[in-house]
Amino acid sequence: MRRWSLAGQMLVLQLLVVAVAVTGCAVLALVQAHRLLTEEAGATARAVAVSVAAAPGVAAALDGPEPTLALQPYAERVRKETGVDFVTIMKPDGTRYTHPNPAEIGRRFLGHTGRALAGQTFVETYTGTLGPSERAVTPVWSGGRVRALVSAGITVDRISARLRDQVAWSGLVAALALGLGAAGTWLVTVRLRRQTHGLGPVELGRIHDHHDAVLHAVREGLLLVGGDGTLTLCNDAARQLLDLPPDAEGRHLAELGLPALLEGHEERVHLAGDRVLAVNGAASRLGTVVTVRDHTELQALAGQLDAERGFADSLRSAAHEAANRLHTVITLVELGRTEQAVALGTAELRAAQELTDRVVGAVREPVLAALLLGKSAEAAERGGELLLTPDSDLDDLGLDPRDLVTIVGNLVDNALDAATRVEVHLGADRDGIVIRVTDDGPGLTAPEAFAKGWTTKGDGHGLGLALVGQAVRRLGGTIEVAGSAFTVRLPAPERVR
Repeated sequence: MRRWSLAGQMLVLQLLVVAVAVTGCAVLALVQAHRLLTEEAGATARAVAVSVAAAPGVAAALDGPEPTLALQPYAERVRKETGVDFVTIMKPDGTRYTHPNPAEIGRRFLGHTGRALAGQTFVETYTGTLGPSERAVTPVWSGGRVRALVSAGITVDRISARLRDQVAWSGLVAALALGLGAAGTWLVTVRLRRQTHGLGPVELGRIHDHHDAVLHAVREGLLLVGGDGTLTLCNDAARQLLDLPPDAEGRHLAELGLPALLEGHEERVHLAGDRVLAVNGAASRLGTVVTVRDHTELQALAGQLDAERGFADSLRSAAHEAANRLHTVITLVELGRTEQAVALGTAELRAAQELTDRVVGAVREPVLAALLLGKSAEAAERGGELLLTPDSDLDDLGLDPRDLVTIVGNLVDNALDAATRVEVHLGADRDGIVIRVTDDGPGLTAPEAFAKGWTTKGDGHGLGLALVGQAVRRLGGTIEVAGSAFTVRLPAPERVR
């Protein structure tokens, strides 16, 4: 049986159950039928005996010289009309006046008569000349005394014959019930086999164990969402990444605050608390399978890489511009205009050095200084200007440079996209670190600007300010927006710890 499929085992077990149930019902029906037929035979015999005993002609015949001549034809007529097997009229001592077999007339009645002689009518099962029978015995009253007794009965063989008819019909009904039960069981089995793919209990148990092990071991979050948006399955990683409650399964995504998980099937970024998640959805016959991967560290590294790439691009642009200026200086020297060559070279060197000295002197965090120099060169290439306020002064306080790159880099990018002149202030006071980015653009008033997906630049944007808000919240700081001025206040590192 262990090798059988679950559907096959269920078929056998259900057939056994159906067979036992039908057989039991049939046996109970036959027992009940036998009891009812016996009771019916006793009631019929009693009614016939009482009717014969009460008939006026019986008492009159008993007073005649030959009671048998009058009573035998009457008893036989009653017997045939009522369907009983015998009607016997006898003297109080049991000597028969009538009997279906004339040879038995005059002989003693086989059975009990004491209760009838006492004036009672009773029913019993007794074996007489015709075999076992269900019989009734009742007194015949005349002149206030028992003048005779009447016994009527139906043989057990006749009852058994009627029971055999019941058995035939019961067998037919039982066979039909068994056939219908087998057909219904087969249909259920076919459906079960289709749903279990013909697998047995061992295979199903092994699949369940594998399924459970994979769900708990995989590091990616996995969710199964039904067609109506109800979360039907999620693993441990998904619960942790999305901070889902223990009773999340069976609830709607909108109720869990996750309606954005089904916004298309292409990979997209989703912000959950202080995490940056990569979400991917794929349709299946069970609903939508959603995978969630933690890209927080990757996003931070990507931001730092963008800063380094920007700085490298600015150096490459500066090198290209320096080469042009150097060719110009060389040409001036060849033309004999050395004073103009020296003045041009000195001015370029002074301007580049002043920018570097101002940034490096005010910002002692090397990664942040490199970011600002790169953004300054990028602003110049875009026809804008990035300035560091004269009162900027920020030491290396031990903050994670990736968080600073995320905050400052995205604020500056957002400002450069909206304006041509951007001013950055970096400083520290007794309350912590202050980062302020101001531009000459139209400003921003929408309170939902720091929510993921909010943008005024079209599709493909809307993540920068959301990452800023996420980093600020993670560091325990605040962010204020006043027109085109963004002010971030972060507690000192010792307060963060």
